[in-house]
Amino acid sequence: MLRAAGPVLDGAARRASPLRRLLCAAALALGALIGCLAPAAASEGIDVRSAELRPATDGDGLALNAVFDFDLPWALEEALSRGVPLYFVVEFELYRSRWYWFDERRIAATLTYRLSYSPLTREYRLARGALALPFDTLGEALATLRRVSHWSVVERGAIPPGPAYWGQVRMRLDTAQLPRPFQIGAITSRDWTLESDWHNVPVRPELAR
Repeated sequence: MLRAAGPVLDGAARRASPLRRLLCAAALALGALIGCLAPAAASEGIDVRSAELRPATDGDGLALNAVFDFDLPWALEEALSRGVPLYFVVEFELYRSRWYWFDERRIAATLTYRLSYSPLTREYRLARGALALPFDTLGEALATLRRVSHWSVVERGAIPPGPAYWGQVRMRLDTAQLPRPFQIGAITSRDWTLESDWHNVPVRPELAR
């Protein structure tokens, strides 16, 4: 009887093996279905509400208008209140579609904002290049930061008519420009992760001329 126990158990295992494989396959299929039904995880913090290319006001090339939506996490707001400046980068890329190969990137442009606070004057400042604007409240400064207007991104003649073009834009907090101790915090804490996904910017055919 004891000698027969081995083959009996092996036979039971062999009979259970197809059932086990079927259950595993069903579990994998269910997991894949849940993954498809679940909404995709978005990047933390910033949404791109709208973005469009329009002829520049001076008639020389194209300008980008974009609206972003976000609030500062508590950790960033606390650091800002202690005099740590925050740098936000808006990135724009323009591609030419190619049916025979990967799309060609024709233009890459960046725009940097510096948001700071002076505890002495109790004043917020938002700088874009050489231009700096003062604000009494953080809400006023963020309202301006969330809107990018008349940003010249495409020079005249940079996109000849004919091929199809498409663009994309995003905004992110540039953690590389934070003081070193805060850079370490940015690596270990999601409170310091503030960025958007790439957002498609359509290029109407009449703009490529």
